[in-house]
Amino acid sequence: MSRPPAPAPQVFSAIPRVPAWATPRVGADDPVEAAFLAGSALTALDTLVQAEPDWSGAWRHRLALKAASASMRLAGRAEDEAALRDAWLLRQAGDEPGPAGNVLAAWRRLAGRSLPLGVEELQAAAGLLGVGWSDGFGALIDSVHDDVRSAAPAPMVAARAAAAVMRQDPKAEIFAWWLADCALSWRMGWRHAVPILGHQMHTPLLRSGFEGRRARPGSEAFEQSVFVAAALGAAEACRLAASVAAQAERLRAAVPKLRSKAAGAVVERLLGDDAVSGTLTTKTLSRWASRRLFERLQKLGAVRELSGRPTFRIYGL
Repeated sequence: MSRPPAPAPQVFSAIPRVPAWATPRVGADDPVEAAFLAGSALTALDTLVQAEPDWSGAWRHRLALKAASASMRLAGRAEDEAALRDAWLLRQAGDEPGPAGNVLAAWRRLAGRSLPLGVEELQAAAGLLGVGWSDGFGALIDSVHDDVRSAAPAPMVAARAAAAVMRQDPKAEIFAWWLADCALSWRMGWRHAVPILGHQMHTPLLRSGFEGRRARPGSEAFEQSVFVAAALGAAEACRLAASVAAQAERLRAAVPKLRSKAAGAVVERLLGDDAVSGTLTTKTLSRWASRRLFERLQKLGAVRELSGRPTFRIYGL
């Protein structure tokens, strides 16, 4: 049986890292300092995003998973990253993913589509996030577009977008964070959105005041908090990228050792998404063959099993 061709190696230098001095350790009380840290961190992240490595799909969707997990906490629900993966990957064809899966779907749509988005996509995201559509939401895309054209700093554009959502519906905070990430990526000129703000919403460094209240979109402290969130999120995204890139290299190295004709399609899925079900079937891959292929990849150190279960297993970089 012929072996699948190995993916062409990518010429990509070391993953950019956000310098330690650009990663906030305490809440930035000085707005100039907060802006400086965010600018330095986003510059490093921009270098990575613009390079568009072949594993960037897996990386963006893993960031989307983190944002969805933070959104569930904001909604008062208990689903963590593992539960969200299960809700998404273990459903049968035609099944609804449920409230948790819908939240993940909204963040996945953001990470998987090219920018800018249209009103229809905005309306779909609001519905998936459980936010009722308001007529005022329809003007948000134009508002963000105007801010992007004004050349305002990306975190400021993000903060304004989130505040605009809250003015229309004070209960739509999840949607506000979603649009903030959309606006930041749009302002940065990225082809696809990279969620770096949403999973920072509960970060202690974003708390302020005597009681340590969390900065909510639209509040007086929120704009400066978004600069801190951007610096933290960019640093975390770069660290995650280094891990994903290393695993992608191991996957590429394992491909010549595989004999399955369907391995190429599986490798492509692994590079393009957060995780793949261990029972994946295609026109050329049976359930039994899929199990054997993933077991082989795991033995070679090319993938990780992410569920921790002996059955209904899930694999990813």
